[in-house]
Amino acid sequence: MQCSVHDPNQFIHTHLDQLLPAWTEPVSSVLLVLQPSLLSLENQNPETEIQKQQLRQNFLEFGQVVATKLLQQGYLVDVFDPKTGLPVLTQPGNLTLDDVRVVHTCLGYDLDRSGKCTLILHPQWGKAVYPAVLVSSAHPNILRGIVSGMLQNYHLCL
Repeated sequence: MQCSVHDPNQFIHTHLDQLLPAWTEPVSSVLLVLQPSLLSLENQNPETEIQKQQLRQNFLEFGQVVATKLLQQGYLVDVFDPKTGLPVLTQPGNLTLDDVRVVHTCLGYDLDRSGKCTLILHPQWGKAVYPAVLVSSAHPNILRGIVSGMLQNYHLCL
């Protein structure tokens, strides 16, 4: 698993009220979580779908732990479901979050648009990468500190 903390991209700033209508504070930090897949995610078949579901579940569990720590400190936080693009912890708005686009704008990784879905081209994992996003009102250094404290349990890179 690879994690990195960033300032929110322009899309999140501009469309916060449509992504997270109940939020009363701006998004101050974005956590990108990239997980290597055993298979390239470009093909749609039962094996790939099982792999994606496992990676999705891994992220949702990890994201819940990070979210709980942030909530305990009084910050707003939400985990976006990679499958739907909708927030998990608060009321969804009328827009979904495209985690692939967020990773592209924050990390600059190339995209592959050759199939039905747009995929991240990870420099080491190629198309075998599953992206996910968590957002918070916490300063990036606070989010980075929480994630850094979890490195050993989840084998992360920050």
